Amino acid sequence: MEHLLEVATRAVKRLAAALVDYEAAQEALRELEAYYGSEEWKQDFAADEAGRLPKEMKRGVLSEDAVWNLLEERDEVESRLNRELQ
Repeated sequence: MEHLLEVATRAVKRLAAALVDYEAAQEALRELEAYYGSEEWKQDFAADEAGRLPKEMKRGVLSEDAVWNLLEERDEVESRLNRELQ
């Protein structure tokens, strides 16, 4: 039982810390969701495709899948948490 207490305590503490990080990321998620598919994103994507952005610039946000995949994963995680809490 002591081992179970230790395992459960570590898991709860890690989850609590992850939730703090997740709560802090909510504004970033909202902004990414609004940006993805917006006219601004389309213009940035076109500029990248035309080679007008610096080569050393990170551009994961301009891939057609990165933001989409993140938002899908967010939805799956939230759905899983909701199921677990019911």
